[in-house]
This record gives sequence, structure tokens and C-alpha cells, in this order.
Amino acid sequence: MQRYTRAAGTLLIALPLLAGAATPATPPAALKSGEFSPARMAPDFTLQGSNGKPLTLADYRGKVVALGFGFTSCPAVCPTTLAELAAARSKLGVAGKDFQVIYVTVDPERDSAARMKTYLAGFDPTFLGATGTPAQLASVRKDYGVSAVKTPPDSHGAYGYNHSAFIYLIDRAGRLRALSPYGRAVDDVVHDVRVLLAQ
Repeated sequence: MQRYTRAAGTLLIALPLLAGAATPATPPAALKSGEFSPARMAPDFTLQGSNGKPLTLADYRGKVVALGFGFTSCPAVCPTTLAELAAARSKLGVAGKDFQVIYVTVDPERDSAARMKTYLAGFDPTFLGATGTPAQLASVRKDYGVSAVKTPPDSHGAYGYNHSAFIYLIDRAGRLRALSPYGRAVDDVVHDVRVLLAQ
């Protein structure tokens, strides 16, 4: 009788474990932006932050980061992108505290840390800008495959940049997960950020 009881007890413990093993895991929600497959670590960098401190990408592990490149004198693409990111952060509600936008300038000649702080605050005060020497910024652009070509000055001496306008989405572990193109619907960005926040 004693042997039977032990065997029965073992069987009763094993059955729930087998039942759990037979249940298929829920697949993770798909991202709407172009995914990196496989995901890989985002190249790290240290630049001068618009908050007056060194800005290192690794310092934002634990948050989902939207990393973009542009400049404060940009007439249309950059302000549109930043306005959409601000709208996305607003739609995230409380979860927005774990969503960090980092915008790296392609125009170090004009974009000081102070200028970037004032500019970005017009979209969202939590947004961070990053600047540095031309060599530092060129190195970061190379790591991320970002192009930035200075346009010839006009009759008033004003110039601009033709530059890559996509946004990298980096997960809490610091991995490149998606590439969001310019003009992506705000709700699609919110969806992707929520997916990454949940992981």
C-alpha cells in the first residue's frame, strides 16, 4: 500500500507538469516596422547630451529607445518626425516613462547642446539631443548606416543636410529591434513600442 501511495503521488505531481508542457506558448506580437532578424546589440556611443551631461546609449538600458538623426535647422522632416514621436509618447500614457527619444545631430557646427535642449523641449521635455565633434558624429553615423550630406549654401549663406530620416527602435536590453521609416503612422509606432515594453 505504501508503494502505491508514493507512485500515485508522483503521478499526480507529474500530470500538471506534462499538461503545462503540452500547452503552446503564446507567440510574441509582431512589430509593424521592419524588424532586425536576428536582433543585435545597438552600437554604443558617448556624445555630449543636451542635458549637459555625457550621453551614453548604454545608460538607457531598461528603456525602449527611439534613436534618430537630424538637425535643429531642418525645415520639415525633423520637426515632423519629432512631433510624431511626441504624439506616440503621449499615447503611451504612464508607460511613456520607459520610452526615451534620443536625437543625434548631423550639424555640429550649429547644434550646441544648449540649442538642442531648447529645440527638443518644444516637442517633449524628456527628449534628449546628442552632439559632438564632426569626427565623433561621423563615427556614430557610420555604425548606424546613416548618411548626411551638406547642401550648398544659398544666396544668404544658409545650408542644410540631406540625411537619413528613419528611426531605430532599441529594446530594453539594448538590441536593435526595428527600423521605422519616415512618415510611419503614430499608432504603428505606439504599437511597436508597447510590444517592446512588454518584453
